[in-house]
Amino acid sequence: MSNRYQISTGNPSTGALPRAILAETPRWCSSLILAAFLFSALQVIAQTATPAMPPASPELELRLKKLETELRCLVCQNQTLADSPAGLAGDLRREVRLLADSGKSDEEIKQHLKARYGDFVLYKPTVESKTWLLWFGPFLLLLAGAVLVIVITRRTRALPTQPATLSDLEQSRAQKLLDE
Repeated sequence: MSNRYQISTGNPSTGALPRAILAETPRWCSSLILAAFLFSALQVIAQTATPAMPPASPELELRLKKLETELRCLVCQNQTLADSPAGLAGDLRREVRLLADSGKSDEEIKQHLKARYGDFVLYKPTVESKTWLLWFGPFLLLLAGAVLVIVITRRTRALPTQPATLSDLEQSRAQKLLDE
């Protein structure tokens, strides 16, 4: 009985593969190739573009532009949704459009996005008690630095400007130390 896939039938401890593994090698390779093909096909399907939205009325278009300038792109960090070319920004613009089409107000749309993505999605976040340190901390540090500069300058002005004179005893001790 001959098996064309059999390479070696030696001892497994010497590095030769057992017959059972060698017999399954063609099935395993074909399964791997099939899985790779299916994965690449799924990648192509997943990367299809989303269909374009129908044109909006001029009033809705103005409202959406205003909203997009008040929301931050989550990828670009320092750009509004209106300015960002990122794909995620396009998805967020589409989500804003769908929420506006469903009849939600601007505030409801902002609250929905804030609940979903956090305060970071708002380009100008609101001042809340939990963010006071972030809003006012730099000003407090600046104020503390100004107070420190004022205290130091007043202390240096209060110091005598002329050097202190030494008594005769202190002068003789200093001279003795210098002579040694």
